[in-house]
Amino acid sequence: MGPGLRRDDASANLMPTSSDALKNFTGSLVLAGAGKMGGAMLSGWLDGGLDPKRVTIIEPYPSDDTRGFVARGVQLNPDLKSIGTADVLVMAVKPQMFRDAGPQLRSIVGASTLVVSIMAGTTIAALTEVCGGRVIRAMPNTPAAIGRGITVAVPAGDVTPDQRAVADALLRGTGSVEWVDDEALMDAVTAVSGSGPAYVFLLAEEMARAGVAAGLPEALATKLARETVAGSGELLHRSDQTSATLRQNVTSPGGTTAAALDVLMGANGFQPLLTKASAAATRRSKELAK
Repeated sequence: MGPGLRRDDASANLMPTSSDALKNFTGSLVLAGAGKMGGAMLSGWLDGGLDPKRVTIIEPYPSDDTRGFVARGVQLNPDLKSIGTADVLVMAVKPQMFRDAGPQLRSIVGASTLVVSIMAGTTIAALTEVCGGRVIRAMPNTPAAIGRGITVAVPAGDVTPDQRAVADALLRGTGSVEWVDDEALMDAVTAVSGSGPAYVFLLAEEMARAGVAAGLPEALATKLARETVAGSGELLHRSDQTSATLRQNVTSPGGTTAAALDVLMGANGFQPLLTKASAAATRRSKELAK
């Protein structure tokens, strides 16, 4: 293994204590919204040992993938009255649907129900007002679909240590987790990691387009761009070196990479564009909270 690299251990995505917490969870969990993110989270929980018989999905428009969870023992769309009070409610509906969906779920939320929200821009105050319970606001990202996501979470003041541990275990089902104490940071988190995968995919898209403009066949340009972005991301994941150091390692003075970076790092390059893009996403996240 080369210098600065560490072994990639898939089990590191789910710490032993988190796995134990999933396997030992004896309460009831309701997942409201089983789209791409909600479905990815549920897959991670079940693969991590969560008893499917403890899980109920509320999803008005279930996909074939969502229906597939029923075969694993998960309950789908029962009458809410039959659920009683949930120990954990995970809100994974679209933020725009929250004001309609939230009040319908209030009947299953007790004073001590843990409510974990992954809805962008939806504040702890809004969740407490509409759903009740003890709230944790979280922001995952789409690499959760392959167990390589990262989630940032912030708890309300009345969340207990045990509830935070349960939430941590659930969120680690799809990758790593960072906790913050200041909810005001969540809009910027949304801009960087929540929306960030789209920036990376755009990079691959535009690299391929640039390759075609330079004379490469489209199929080859696309493959080169995809594999370069994916491989570089994996190198960054495994390396102990900073991204700046890894960039410098590729860049020979006066070489081809340096010529390209002179453009990308110029006054109209990546840094000002990404700062502007992140600011726009942060602003939109704040608007969604209104």
